[in-house]
Amino acid sequence: MRGGVGIRRAACLGLAALVLGACVADQTGSVVAPAVVRVPAEAPRVTGRERASDADHVKLVASFGGEAKAPAVTRLLTEVTDRLVKASERPDQSYAVTLLDSPVVNAFALPSGRLYVTRGLVALANDTSEVAAVLAHEIAHVTLNHATARSELELRSALVSKVVADVLNDPDTGAQLKSQSRFALARFSREQELEADAAGVKTLAGAGYDPFAAARFLTALNRTVQLKQGAGTAGEPDMLATHPGTSERVALATRAARRIGAPGIGADDRSRFLAAIDGLPYGDSPRDGVVRGGRFVHSGLGIAFAVPEGFSLENTRSAVLGTTADGSRRLLFDQIETKEGQGLDAVLKATWNDSLDPAGSETRDVNGTPVAFALSRGKDWTFRLAALHLGGATYRMIMAAKGSADPDAAFRRWVASLAEVPPDEVAALHPTRLQIVQAGGTTPEELARRMVVPDRALERFLVLNGLERGGVLVPGRSYKIVTE
Repeated sequence: MRGGVGIRRAACLGLAALVLGACVADQTGSVVAPAVVRVPAEAPRVTGRERASDADHVKLVASFGGEAKAPAVTRLLTEVTDRLVKASERPDQSYAVTLLDSPVVNAFALPSGRLYVTRGLVALANDTSEVAAVLAHEIAHVTLNHATARSELELRSALVSKVVADVLNDPDTGAQLKSQSRFALARFSREQELEADAAGVKTLAGAGYDPFAAARFLTALNRTVQLKQGAGTAGEPDMLATHPGTSERVALATRAARRIGAPGIGADDRSRFLAAIDGLPYGDSPRDGVVRGGRFVHSGLGIAFAVPEGFSLENTRSAVLGTTADGSRRLLFDQIETKEGQGLDAVLKATWNDSLDPAGSETRDVNGTPVAFALSRGKDWTFRLAALHLGGATYRMIMAAKGSADPDAAFRRWVASLAEVPPDEVAALHPTRLQIVQAGGTTPEELARRMVVPDRALERFLVLNGLERGGVLVPGRSYKIVTE
């Protein structure tokens, strides 16, 4: 749950939408000018469109947590983009690439030539060619004038306005939106996506990169999404929310690469890439909330709670979502915007769209803190709700159980675990980072046990390194693990 600011009722559609539907919270971050890849020899006069593009850039960077401070990675992205542009259909086009400080796997481009890549995407790649494949695809959208074909003005409005409305919670901008889909960054048509794939593979090979890298990265992306879906949580919008990643695209990208010929840059490129990303922040920032030792700790809000037994958590911009492996129980934790003098029971009624059972309503002290409890029964789910004030903020906690089961006992234990975090614990909380290690006689299971991740360490290790279950490590070869 990032940002820790008030959430508007209008943005919250209720738990049943997930089944757990999340509200939208604000998020801000530092904004740094992007690294310029190509600059025209003669600086042109700044037009109204360019000023609009600069404003769009500022909003977009802020909505994704600011620019990631990773000089080695930024230099690498700049170098890759420069090579790709020279090999593209429009080598005179100016581009600027920005590394976003977001764990979400995503990349996109504005019609102006601004390219954006998240650190989450960079972490998923295993060599420079895979990152180059993503950038080549985005460059292709610009060179093929896909945005213009769909009306550049409409795209820019949908792109920036939707991000701002959903992430920064700007109601004035949000009121102008007609689309209800989140993060409509660049939803091109299927034909445009496939055209960009083909053009991207051609540019990739022309720049000397491995043309098969596009199919490899699409495969890794699909595996990442499957891992997230395996937790049963809605999660953050990722690249598949804006780029339809399918087996068809993998097959077509592979076919395009075969027509071109043998792979390009080889093993030395992988080593250089891994060296560049060694130490790159991975996953959520402690300021936004992380799972450590069976607890969810949010240093920005100064609160923590125990992860209920059997639950896996997904931390999104607006809420913490959770589910059990079989999907029969789910939870939501978020911060609620309240009116002055509004009671806790009124908070629950105002932020819940379904009816509440009067038999489950009560207010009682939990660890010396007043907590309002409520009960809601749907056709297939039973919901337990609570609202409480803690550290100057108001929080809502919801747990749902499918069928006739009632999550009350587990729910009350979860509510009782919520507490403020001592300053010394906040100070000791560090972000996790990628660490590049060499395999000796180790197994994937052994390296996975060194991973500082909330759950499913082996699955995460395999996906992060492009390995299949049952695969073996190559002695002396470098691999990515997640450590503090």
